[in-house]
Amino acid sequence: MAKYKIAWLPGDGIGKEVLEATRPVLEAVSLDAELIPGDIGWEFWKKEGNPLPNRTVDLLRRTDCALFGAVTSKPPSDTMSELPENLRNKGVKYIGAVLRMRRLLDLYVCLRPCKAFPGNHANLKENIDIVIFRENTEGLYAGIEWDKVPPELYPLLGMERIPRGAAVSLRTITRKASQRIVRAAFEHAKHEGRKKVTAVHKANVLRATCGLFLDTARRVAAGYNDIKYEEMMVDACALTMVKDPLHFDVIVTTNLFGDILSDLAAGTVGGMGFAPSANIGDDYAVFEPAHGSAPDIEGTGTANPIATILSARMMLEWLGEKEKAAQIGKAVSDVICEGKFRTPDFGGKCTTMEMTAAIVKKLGR
Repeated sequence: MAKYKIAWLPGDGIGKEVLEATRPVLEAVSLDAELIPGDIGWEFWKKEGNPLPNRTVDLLRRTDCALFGAVTSKPPSDTMSELPENLRNKGVKYIGAVLRMRRLLDLYVCLRPCKAFPGNHANLKENIDIVIFRENTEGLYAGIEWDKVPPELYPLLGMERIPRGAAVSLRTITRKASQRIVRAAFEHAKHEGRKKVTAVHKANVLRATCGLFLDTARRVAAGYNDIKYEEMMVDACALTMVKDPLHFDVIVTTNLFGDILSDLAAGTVGGMGFAPSANIGDDYAVFEPAHGSAPDIEGTGTANPIATILSARMMLEWLGEKEKAAQIGKAVSDVICEGKFRTPDFGGKCTTMEMTAAIVKKLGR
């Protein structure tokens, strides 16, 4: 019987390709795991009206963790037009698979490391090593919104009526969610020997919600005297990340800001092909490359598998397989440093599987 049960969720587009490219890497480090395939993504929305079928939710609940590729997301008009007519008439509403996974499993930490590998000419600067902690369950991404605003909400919004053509999204920030994401950032800094945590906000405009987040961050920071704490507004943070990315060590912020800043940080170290991520709760975690399904390169065999392979490395660390995780990290670093194998996204011509083969060779297989 395998030591671990891992939900294997390819999803859409290049998600299938990069996940399949990661399989030989896990085999090369002799991971004792059963990889159990699960259904997720756009094709299941079109067939069943649910991009995260209940059978997949059941799979998540009986496995140790999940490795996930990518899903396609489209605007509301396209989403409903591709739904079967029999389901469209039943008033089925689209809820993104990733958002639903995060809510159902309370995966409140989105962990996004952005590290510059030596020899990668796409780095903005050498020695960039930023870890972003993004709150994953609330804020504007909670999906509390109306395209037709009910009149009973008018007083709440401070208006007698809503102008025609208006839509409203509700941003909710709670002390509980803020406290646990900030504490997770400080605990990571403490255990990994990092020196500074930057809380990113926009409290000068979003006074109530960002004000609560910032007040909570200050209270948590007071319990970590050995770690420097600073605050920075999100616009200033974006500017600083471009001009001086070495300023940052650990960043903690709210959902939308974290989504934007983590992609920006990925750009400083070569792009989304180098951007792994983890969605972590108290009892479960889902690991995924931060890039999307990239339909423009689907089927070309040119997708960069490194973000997915590094996500698998994070998965092994979370499972306690530190040595195997370190082996993968070193193999990836060595291949990038040598510069013989590069996918098109960072100036080369090799294929997805050629990149994987080079990494597997470094692992001694």
